[in-house]
Amino acid sequence: MFVAATGFVQAQHKTAHINVAELLQQMPEMKAAQAELKKLQETYQADIKSSLDELQNKFTQYNNEASSMSQEENQKRALELQGFERNIGEAQQAAQQELAKKQQELFDPISKKAKAAIEKVAAAQGFQYVLDSSPGSGVIVATGKDLLSDVKQELGF
Repeated sequence: MFVAATGFVQAQHKTAHINVAELLQQMPEMKAAQAELKKLQETYQADIKSSLDELQNKFTQYNNEASSMSQEENQKRALELQGFERNIGEAQQAAQQELAKKQQELFDPISKKAKAAIEKVAAAQGFQYVLDSSPGSGVIVATGKDLLSDVKQELGF
């Protein structure tokens, strides 16, 4: 009777696992999103580098001309350089915020699509629980059914 009860309990709680991080990395949409983010990041970096180069050129010019300028003019130029430097810092922060916003905008639909596919495959195969077996997720042993290949098939890749 104990064996029958144990089998009944086990049949009621089917558990599977999937490495969600690996799934997301393999999704074609994720690769496209990462490429788009990289392109945007390179654009921001080029703009900031251009501004830094301009700052460096002005600094060099002002340094070379400092001896022939009045102290008042040199102080004015120093303040100008500080303002320019502050603007570059603000541009860097704005770029980081825009990148984070764009990343969330691009990754959220991909994550939702992956989650929906995991739920669909789990339901079709009768699993009540699906654990994320990505490194660092807290799953110590994942010897049960791995849904990765089934979910990839559901997503069409």
